[in-house]
Amino acid sequence: MKKFFKIALLVLLAFGFLWTFVFLYNKSKPKVVVYEIVKPAVGDLEKSTVATGKVEPRDEILIKPQISGIVDVVYKEAGQKVKKNEVIAKVKVIPELGQLNSAESRVRLAGINLKQAETDFGRSKKLFEDKLISKEEFEKAEVSFKQSNEEYENAKDALDIVKEGITQKTASYSNTMIRSTIDGLILDVPIKEGNSVIMSNTFNDGTTIATVANMNDLIFLGKIDETEVGRLHEGMPVKLTIGALQNYKFDAVLEYISPKGVEENGANQFEIKAAVHVPDTVVIRSGYSANAEIVLANAENVLTIPESTLEFSGDSAFVWIMTDSVPEQKFVRRNIKIGMSDGIKIEVKEGIELSDMLRGMEKKDKK
Repeated sequence: MKKFFKIALLVLLAFGFLWTFVFLYNKSKPKVVVYEIVKPAVGDLEKSTVATGKVEPRDEILIKPQISGIVDVVYKEAGQKVKKNEVIAKVKVIPELGQLNSAESRVRLAGINLKQAETDFGRSKKLFEDKLISKEEFEKAEVSFKQSNEEYENAKDALDIVKEGITQKTASYSNTMIRSTIDGLILDVPIKEGNSVIMSNTFNDGTTIATVANMNDLIFLGKIDETEVGRLHEGMPVKLTIGALQNYKFDAVLEYISPKGVEENGANQFEIKAAVHVPDTVVIRSGYSANAEIVLANAENVLTIPESTLEFSGDSAFVWIMTDSVPEQKFVRRNIKIGMSDGIKIEVKEGIELSDMLRGMEKKDKK
């Protein structure tokens, strides 16, 4: 029995030694590396950059009153179209008591002077008809009467302006009727009936009655990083994608690049503007966020390969061309001349043919 166990132990030891030898031998054998094979292809390349921003009207006009007072009537609301000189709101003047009292006093005084001048003129006219005074004295009395009458009319007009903001003579030019200065769409009416408004003057911007814009003339307003701005120039085509209208792409033309950058989050950003062409069937609202894709360079019908197949040494680029696949893959290194890249594929100008097979990424064993 003991002899049997000794024989079994020797067999196990021999088997273990043999398995260890085979395992170490297999580990010492060089591993065969298999690569993916890539073929060149003819295609189009396009290199672009993306700027984020929003779509706005080229000009937004703030309609402000030329007189202070209380909003009496609002005739329009946001979203309505208006024509130039169309009334948006009416302002009721609240007279200042000091000015009102002064204007009323001036009317009374002018009335007294007019009555006296009328009496003097009547007396002078009678004397002139009786040939008791000269024509020169009569004409002086007539001029004095006309001046007093004009002063009285002016005083009444001044009182009307203080009380109502208008006169009967200038009703069509009234400052109390707030009118649109352009044809366009009303974007906002921030005031309501009963609100106090302040006139626009040299010391105050005034209260905004409405914001009006021409929505047929839109621009993309965005910012681009300093690493890309050097490649841009006015007149470049732009493809615009609007977040709220993802099924549409709009054509635009770059028309402005800011000469001065602004630092934001540690990076210099430059403002750009692009004129947007909007079809008549699409409605775009002011303030829509958008992305502008600007084509920096393109190449059509060129020989392309994936950038992952390239090797670089100094200023030279190389690829590995497969010369044999049986029993093992064999490759030869070849220098090539490359062109533009879109970040995934790159143009090859010289060095390979369409029929060549290139070494790609190493195939990994799936575990």
